[in-house]
Amino acid sequence: MFVLAHISDIHLGPLPKVTRRQLFSKRITGFVNFRRTRTNSDQPEITTTLIDYLKSLNPDHTVITGDLINLGLQLEIDKAAEWLENLGDSADTTLVLGNHDAYVPGARDKAMAAWQKWICGDDKATISSEKDYPILRRRGEISIIGCNSARASAPFLATGYFKKHQAKKLEALLKTERAAGQCCVVLIHHPPHKDATARYKRLINSERFRKVIASAGAELILHGHTHLDTLAYLEGPDKKVPVVCVPAAYQWAGGRKPAAGVNLIRISKKLDEWSIDLERHGLEGISEITFHCLSKQIF
Repeated sequence: MFVLAHISDIHLGPLPKVTRRQLFSKRITGFVNFRRTRTNSDQPEITTTLIDYLKSLNPDHTVITGDLINLGLQLEIDKAAEWLENLGDSADTTLVLGNHDAYVPGARDKAMAAWQKWICGDDKATISSEKDYPILRRRGEISIIGCNSARASAPFLATGYFKKHQAKKLEALLKTERAAGQCCVVLIHHPPHKDATARYKRLINSERFRKVIASAGAELILHGHTHLDTLAYLEGPDKKVPVVCVPAAYQWAGGRKPAAGVNLIRISKKLDEWSIDLERHGLEGISEITFHCLSKQIF
């Protein structure tokens, strides 16, 4: 059995000091939104407790589906690198970037450089743009495949992108890995299924992603971005493929969206068929920061 932990949308806080010059860009909207929605949250303690709880679950591997930071500032990028180091060996954590990691032009390139150990594949090839995706990390019979949907977008937009070259490479990789009997887990920040989020936050060219899955298949798709505990399905060549999201790692109980959570995914093989058990762990109540197993589901 292989145990995979999934967290997303860390949005590490508090924000560093921001100069007026730095705010003279799209960052002003993110700065205002952060201050408006999270001033009264206990985000740092929630995230710290979540990570301690995640480690107590003893997963074989942890995946993070983007948005470690908020405004694409260099100080945020450096702080996130330190945070990733504290998670443990980079070989045991795979990261794909989100739209906040690429919030303004140039931010994504800096983040990729600083977080290289967690975003590269087993071949250790340098990841410097979306042209270097998808990446592959094999862990026994589990193939963890990271895609990129992160690119700087215009103010008031949080869209993602999935281009032709990445679709072509993903399809070939999935067909190769599945033909070898591997269990393929695909990571992407933006949700790839229809009507998953508002138009201004959608994955542009998501139909390309869906066509790849319809042709090549996968065992599981994990994403972030919406901060929700959702489950959807995409059509595959032989069966429907579950698409799972996890609540943001900073969210406090009692808000509009589900409280912070971690998904624990147990993958095993029975009679040449992959069995995937999903456990959702999250905060319960608003009086204390304590995580519990909330639900279980088998695919």
